[in-house]
Amino acid sequence: MDKDITMRLAQQPEADALLARSPLAALVGMLLDQQVPMEWAFSGPHTIAERLGADDLDAHAIAAYDPEAFAALLSRKPAVHRYPGSMAKRIQQLCAYLVEHYDGDAEAVWKGVGTGAEVLRRLKELPGYGEQKAQIFLAMLGKRFGVRPKGWREAAGGYGPANVYRSAADITGPESLAKVRAHKQEMKAAAKAEQKAASG
Repeated sequence: MDKDITMRLAQQPEADALLARSPLAALVGMLLDQQVPMEWAFSGPHTIAERLGADDLDAHAIAAYDPEAFAALLSRKPAVHRYPGSMAKRIQQLCAYLVEHYDGDAEAVWKGVGTGAEVLRRLKELPGYGEQKAQIFLAMLGKRFGVRPKGWREAAGGYGPANVYRSAADITGPESLAKVRAHKQEMKAAAKAEQKAASG
């Protein structure tokens, strides 16, 4: 990845530096980004690396790690996620998939791929990545990492346009983080209102 990237997702310099230099850390951070605050999710890869006694995540090492020991590693206080056990399993599944299909090289998922649609397809094949998560990560690749295959904005759907504050892909600091958080709250409120109307 481009060494000049600055990330501000974890809001912690060392954790953000890892996201910027490590494709696997970025993928794991995105995987953890559900049911917890964004900063908590994206500081997870750095916490995991520290607890493994490493300065980066290694897909081969994580895939081969004893599942119970890995779950314990994530559960140790402060826990890496609200659901450390199930997330440990998902991270190991993701790493095993990368080992099997990409020789453990996370960047190979998108490096040199010609179109945004193809990158999106590959991301959706990753364990734990549904359509929305894949689109947000594709938008992050384009906006934050300078990975811009043909049609990437279109393939990223609503997360692709410039100057929007909808997802982790749009965060460059505390101000944009607050805007994204406000957008997520609006979306939740709208979904609740819709459910209420439907059930009423």
